[in-house]
Amino acid sequence: MSSPASPQRRAVRSRRTAVDVAVVGAGDPASRAVLRALVTAAAHGEIGRVVAVDVDRPPVGGVEFRLADPGDPHLVDALRGVHSAAYVAASTDLAADLVLGARVRRERNLRRAQTVITAAAAAGVRHLVVVTGAQVYGAQPGNPVPLDEDAPLQAPSDEGQVGDLMDVEQLIAVARDVHPGLAITAVRPAALVGEGVDTVTTRHFEAPRLLTVRGAASAWQFCHVDDLGSSVVVVLARGLGPVVTVGSEGHLGQSDLERLTGMRRVELSMGAALGTADRLHRVGVLPAPASDLAFVAFPWVVSSRTLREQGWAPAYDNETCLGVLLDTIRGSHAVAARRLDRKDAALGAASAAVALVGTAAIMRRRRRKGGTL
Repeated sequence: MSSPASPQRRAVRSRRTAVDVAVVGAGDPASRAVLRALVTAAAHGEIGRVVAVDVDRPPVGGVEFRLADPGDPHLVDALRGVHSAAYVAASTDLAADLVLGARVRRERNLRRAQTVITAAAAAGVRHLVVVTGAQVYGAQPGNPVPLDEDAPLQAPSDEGQVGDLMDVEQLIAVARDVHPGLAITAVRPAALVGEGVDTVTTRHFEAPRLLTVRGAASAWQFCHVDDLGSSVVVVLARGLGPVVTVGSEGHLGQSDLERLTGMRRVELSMGAALGTADRLHRVGVLPAPASDLAFVAFPWVVSSRTLREQGWAPAYDNETCLGVLLDTIRGSHAVAARRLDRKDAALGAASAAVALVGTAAIMRRRRRKGGTL
């Protein structure tokens, strides 16, 4: 799937008055960061009212709270009277997603995204920002660094979380034709970091070693949730679209990761890594599909070009983001996104490769003893 072929203006409206903005679903770290940034912008007159729409009141002051379930059609009532809205479709709570399971998670995420789009159009919202992720571009050996915003979307549409985002992007593409009065901007951040963020990417750094793929040149780029928040403010205040990418400037290489984390690498061939991960995923040991290994091996760096043309700049560089990530995962242990307790992590022994195989043995032993995963 690729971006819409027909050219669209970068600005979807002229900025004449401060707009009232609703943030739909305000309980996750990324949405709270968007709310905080909007409240700050409202204090400076760049944004009008800031409305939080969710089933629980968020811990952010200076917002008007409206009670509504983001997945319920009655959401339309909570969106009336606002010019613009923002919705974070990217998940930052992997633990909760794993409890749901892949099928239920996919159905919930698509239902929410479809409900938000339909309700926004029905309520007369003029501009909707949907936060997905730069992962939708796919991680490919031949990817340019950085990728252009209008680069084709080449990520696999499998059962993983990236597949969820690919489906949301498809919903956006269809909605642009179905609801011509609603301008929709897809904001695609690099790997998110921040307090409370739990993703496959953050768990990569909970492993005993950094898994690398022989012959691959990885490129790591991050986006702090606060930078995501400030970027959404710029998109909403200046009506940017239809696609905006956001991330820290540049990227880190594998040697940079090892220097900054103090972790050592373990190197496998792509065939060995994919084969092991695929087998363990099929038996339910590893939560992420084998295709996610591509995001460790190959680049998917974005440029933030449109935002920079508007004078925006990230407050966090990649090194600082990595430090934030390491602080948030302190004390946690994982192998290929499967969280382990300390005893299991110790059994991971010499390397991530050994840990992958060791995890399978641990889980088989637990099943024989009647335990749960």
